[in-house]
Amino acid sequence: MLSMTTDYRTGTGCPEPYLRRIADAGFSHIHWCHQWDTDFLYGPAETDQIADWLGELNLVLLDLHASAGKEKAWGSSREYERRAGVELVANRIEMTARLGSEVVIMHLPGGAFEEHSPRVQRSLDELRPCAAMHGVRIALENGGSHQSFDDIERVLDAYGPDYLGLCYDSGHGNLFPEGLDRLDRIRDRLISVHLHDNDGSADQHRLLFTGSVDWGRLAGILARSGYEKCVSMELSMRNEPYGDDEDAFLRKGFETGDRLAGMIASAKKTADSS
Repeated sequence: MLSMTTDYRTGTGCPEPYLRRIADAGFSHIHWCHQWDTDFLYGPAETDQIADWLGELNLVLLDLHASAGKEKAWGSSREYERRAGVELVANRIEMTARLGSEVVIMHLPGGAFEEHSPRVQRSLDELRPCAAMHGVRIALENGGSHQSFDDIERVLDAYGPDYLGLCYDSGHGNLFPEGLDRLDRIRDRLISVHLHDNDGSADQHRLLFTGSVDWGRLAGILARSGYEKCVSMELSMRNEPYGDDEDAFLRKGFETGDRLAGMIASAKKTADSS
């Protein structure tokens, strides 16, 4: 079982062609990442159509990237924008449940945490009943700095694992030297992963094993973590030498994901026997 992000080529517009190519490449799951950074609200007709496509293509929704929003922003200092942002995330929680998954991924708002912490707590408190009603947990995604993990750890300490967990983004974690150390420290709260590679200079969303991510160590951490689902890749074609050949790109993505899955399985076997 392997998962591919839906926005490997583009994150807006009709997703059907990308779902079909993902299925044709052999993937069993998808990470829904369309409209992840817009104010787009999914209506019942759209969600029902997506459900029909997934059923037809034998694809399973692994998890969904809840929208950060532009003007509907759940961490905004403008109260009406914050409330609209809560409604936007609630829309994604409902969509996630409708499509058969139980995890949505969110970024904490940027900036000094002390300034936006009360707004974050207010929004998370307001979203909690919706998440509980739909059986969905929120995974907070790390950014590319110590501060990101500091903020996430503070929030995870305030809420239980029945509501909040961690989404580890390997590309973001590779942008500073202690990314894997910080993951290892809270690996028991890991409920989602965004796996991709880079050279350490920028967030490039490259194919696995093409950059400087320490995949051997990461496989070992994943094997000992609370994450029990499949390898989920958040790849993009923009920095790869495939031109418009989506099929070749997806085949290579599948190959590298399968390689990592084997490494994780081996690490688990070693851990279980020790």
